[in-house]
Amino acid sequence: MKKRLLLLIALLGIMTLLTGCMEVDQPITSESEGIWNQYFVYPLSWLIIYFAELMGESYGLSIVIVTLLIRFVLLPLMIKQTKSSKAMQALQPEMQKLREKYSSKDQKTQQQLQKETMELFQKHGVNPLAGCFPILIQMPILIGFYHAIMRTTEISTHSFLWFDLGEKDPYYILPIVAGITTFIQQKIMMASGAAMQNPQMAMMLWLMPIMIVIFAINFPAALSLYWVVGNIFMIVQTLVIKGPDIKDTAGNTGGAKK
Repeated sequence: MKKRLLLLIALLGIMTLLTGCMEVDQPITSESEGIWNQYFVYPLSWLIIYFAELMGESYGLSIVIVTLLIRFVLLPLMIKQTKSSKAMQALQPEMQKLREKYSSKDQKTQQQLQKETMELFQKHGVNPLAGCFPILIQMPILIGFYHAIMRTTEISTHSFLWFDLGEKDPYYILPIVAGITTFIQQKIMMASGAAMQNPQMAMMLWLMPIMIVIFAINFPAALSLYWVVGNIFMIVQTLVIKGPDIKDTAGNTGGAKK
């Protein structure tokens, strides 16, 4: 659990670095050079413009459509990540027994613990890093889409609903909704007794929404729109994929309280 938390924090750091750097203030065009621009940012920018033209120059609606399209493309990876998480969770009782068996902190004992833990993973065909790979694959795509939104000049000259896409939300509605939906998404994804009792995971439950709100307040509303749509999709997706597990957890929690 600690390793996953450290990985998540590292990914957040990388995302923050990349979203603030890498020519984010330079318009993206077909003439933009570099692998990042040519194979990640420009194709996504082209998609936004393409759907906007189909929708009567509605760049806000185009962002919604492209966001959903990207999420559907990434759906198989998310399903794989969920299956990996379920497999790891199923092994938790046996892993706990091993920790109790090798509770000593000396190096030899810890080496034996690691050896038997890996043997347990191999026996059940579980890769402890499998849940991380989908995240690593998604990050370049999602950051590339962020750059496409920020660097497509046509977006900044259009409005959608009550806000200008190239300006901050004047009423802070989108940043607040982005924070709330991020919290709900995190809450659903952590809907297991072990996850909610872990202090590090409980901290991330509040830290992520706060970070999203801060970012959304300081960035153009087009990016907040992307976050809100993506979060709503993830909430529905998680409920569909993990629905039975969430119900079981809720039932067990209710039973425990009684």
